[in-house]
Amino acid sequence: MLKEWRVDGELWQRTAPNPFAKRGRPLFELSDPVLIDKIKNGDYQAFESLVTRYESKVYRLALRMLRNPQDAEDALQETFLQVYRGLPRFEGRSAFSTWLFRLATNVCLMKIRHRETEPSKILPLEDYLPRHENGEIPQMVDWTVRPEEALLSKESREKMMEALEKIPPEYRAVFILRDMEGFSNAETGESLGISVAAVKSRLHRARLALRGLLSEYFGMEGASSKRLGSGMED
Repeated sequence: MLKEWRVDGELWQRTAPNPFAKRGRPLFELSDPVLIDKIKNGDYQAFESLVTRYESKVYRLALRMLRNPQDAEDALQETFLQVYRGLPRFEGRSAFSTWLFRLATNVCLMKIRHRETEPSKILPLEDYLPRHENGEIPQMVDWTVRPEEALLSKESREKMMEALEKIPPEYRAVFILRDMEGFSNAETGESLGISVAAVKSRLHRARLALRGLLSEYFGMEGASSKRLGSGMED
């Protein structure tokens, strides 16, 4: 994870965690708002504690979005650089974690848009949606990916991530936050700056597209279809 980063051209080295550097409660026990107040007052140890608290979650999100460890590391660094610069203006109107994931998602989306090879991988979402014989998109029960059912093996997880790469980033982001990170519809909407209705719409279409992409691999006909299509409607 993060060992160093540059802030306005200056290289910052992370020190060994020292949660007892200040008198009082250990920093790792403090809430996000308390840590943020300390950071605003110049307590750099508090910033390190905040990074330690969230870096693995941000890295996991970035890796799922970008599918490249180095790109995920770069996104992690860029995200916390934006946090460092933006905290003085952070007013706490939303949870810090919501703001953080919004920054991280935007960093990842920008990286995806700037990849030279990305446009050739992504096709219109409609190309992957299953359809009835008359061409209409079915209003089926949403497919929620469940680790204990769909992602039983490393190969299955790899197929899932390969399929995610093929759907547009804005749908990919909703699916990852909602179905893989476990965010609520409201949290997902806040993190992406979209309405709950938009979250539900994108999520439904992303699930359908992934179902179409993975139908052959998972054998989503008959019994297998029931096993993988047993999501709950939101």
